[in-house]
Amino acid sequence: MKVTVVGAGAVGASCAEYIAIKDFASEVVLLDIKEGFAEGKAMDLMQTASLNGFDTKITGVTNDYSKTANSDICVITSGIPRKPGMTREELIGINAGIVKSVSSSLIQHSPNTIIIVVSNPMDTMTYLVHKTTSLPKNRIIGMGGALDSARFKYRLAEALGAPISDVDGMVIGGHSDKGMVPLTAHATRNSVKVSEFLSEDRLNQVKEDTKVGGATLTKLLGTSAWYAPGAAVSGLVQAIACDQKKMFPCSVLLEGEYGLNDLCIGVPVILGRNGIEKIVEIDLSEAEKAHMKESAEGVSKTNGLLEL
Repeated sequence: MKVTVVGAGAVGASCAEYIAIKDFASEVVLLDIKEGFAEGKAMDLMQTASLNGFDTKITGVTNDYSKTANSDICVITSGIPRKPGMTREELIGINAGIVKSVSSSLIQHSPNTIIIVVSNPMDTMTYLVHKTTSLPKNRIIGMGGALDSARFKYRLAEALGAPISDVDGMVIGGHSDKGMVPLTAHATRNSVKVSEFLSEDRLNQVKEDTKVGGATLTKLLGTSAWYAPGAAVSGLVQAIACDQKKMFPCSVLLEGEYGLNDLCIGVPVILGRNGIEKIVEIDLSEAEKAHMKESAEGVSKTNGLLEL
């Protein structure tokens, strides 16, 4: 099992670290355009192998895509990160060119790979990969919902005063501050609906805190977060590599599901060795359907800024 991570910045390096620590991949290739940067990160990470007990080989390369050949899974994290006050959508002009070039180079050396897109605005970058490559739709996945759901569960556990292992919940919709649809009505604490424990006002606060989760961290850190994004990607990679058939909300190309067409947006999917094994359609309330429709309109508007 060979995994390539493009972009050795904070998110990419964090992603490579979590994949290595989980010890399911034989090799992780970390690629960056900055001379020696990925090599340095890879060496630093490899020096933790004996301390963290993993045998995954981490290789760093500077812009040499031949070293990524025959990768089973490729993760694209490259692009400029958010700065305080920036929306994910404002990154589109620069990041579209980067993602298009990177995906083309990856597929040239690994035609049967599965691509996971992390670069923002993620739903639109995932759609771009669909429109500019010949990969089948089950092999192009956008990572946003797994991260947003982790942030949702963090806020739910905080509100409940419960351990996170007790809490389950999911966020669907666009990976943007306005586009996220946290499914509070479906969220549970050990199979009991969280509405049994929390007032409607407190649940609404959890929902709003979840939606600005990324912006909150950008304001505190001065740049995008990296630990949780890296962990979320590693979860998707492991589910695919180990054929776990796990359900995650991911940005995928919809063709009629949820009444939506010709866009990528976060919905629950089953992940396995073929990438997206199945898109799961769940029953939504009228309010959730309205939020999802509004979210889709926002994603479509951003897609319209692409120069395809």
